[in-house]
Amino acid sequence: MKPTILFVLHLPPPVHGAAMVGKYIHDSSVVNERFDCRYINLATAKDLADIGKVGIRKFVQFISLLRRIRKMVKEARPSLVYVTSNACGVAFYKDFIVVELLKRMGRRVVVHYHNKGVSTRQGRGFDNFLYKRFFRGLEVILLSEKLYPDVCKYVDKEDVYFCPNGIPDVGFCGSGRNNVIPRLLYLSNLQEEKGALVLLDALKLLKDKGLEFACDVVGGETAEISNERFEAEISKRGLDGVVAYHGKKYGKDKDDFFNQSDIFVFPTYYHNECFPVVLLEAMQHGLPCVSTDEGGIADIIDEGKTGYVVKRKDAVDLAKGLDLLMDNPDLRVEMGRQGRLKYERCFTYGRFERRITGILSDILKKRD
Repeated sequence: MKPTILFVLHLPPPVHGAAMVGKYIHDSSVVNERFDCRYINLATAKDLADIGKVGIRKFVQFISLLRRIRKMVKEARPSLVYVTSNACGVAFYKDFIVVELLKRMGRRVVVHYHNKGVSTRQGRGFDNFLYKRFFRGLEVILLSEKLYPDVCKYVDKEDVYFCPNGIPDVGFCGSGRNNVIPRLLYLSNLQEEKGALVLLDALKLLKDKGLEFACDVVGGETAEISNERFEAEISKRGLDGVVAYHGKKYGKDKDDFFNQSDIFVFPTYYHNECFPVVLLEAMQHGLPCVSTDEGGIADIIDEGKTGYVVKRKDAVDLAKGLDLLMDNPDLRVEMGRQGRLKYERCFTYGRFERRITGILSDILKKRD
């Protein structure tokens, strides 16, 4: 008889890393064949701009969520409950209540983090008290060993499992590579912490050096940076005709941008950044990557082999990394090839399915 696992996780919409991984688990034939799986969507946000906000609607939804969890636990009596938890802030307080309910109902719980921030709040008396209670008796899944310091105050390493993300392979098409004028691609929502404006500053430095290039920017507008503001920022730096903003793209349209580009650039310093799926997508498409040492990114990019890891919020260092690749077509092709090989070796959907299934099986055995 298969053990029953209740997955309380984020599912899209809105579309973000944790929601996409939640969908991969939900749709996984490997996971669903190994366990008797039940699913509850933890998300209460309508879109990306709604994440982190509070209100009456969300409060009502949260009460309904607790009732559904309670009902499902009573009916299915799961051997394990998997929760995609938030690390800090209001979202953590919500997840604390969810986990506390599960513990009071006698359930075994494993939390899977796709964000970070515990260490930034552990000095606060109230949060410290909650963290001590929250992590008691839990196993924790992290995306990278580099993220363990965030929770090390509360969780012994023997109770931590490391499970890098993996993504489905959409196929590799390298046509259009080695454009005469190098094409750069930035794919993320327009947020300052995702490095959108740092990128423009770096590109201005490169243009002022007399370098020729084109940069495609793909991603959704935010309350912070609208289409109009971004276009104004482009013009302010004299990058009209060099940088083009294309808005959101999905599926084949998104893949076309990867396939026509030479370099992928993601200068994030986002406080919740852990293991960006977009870098795995770029490597899957055979692109060298230039990003920052945020979260577990240094476990994705092999410095000098599959790309460059540059300083956060540093347009000069970013420009330097991009210049090295723009000036050397053979280097960027080889780095892209090595990135594709690393994707095949470490970050495929199949490898993720086997990793997460093995971890959940180990936890069940450990607790028996």
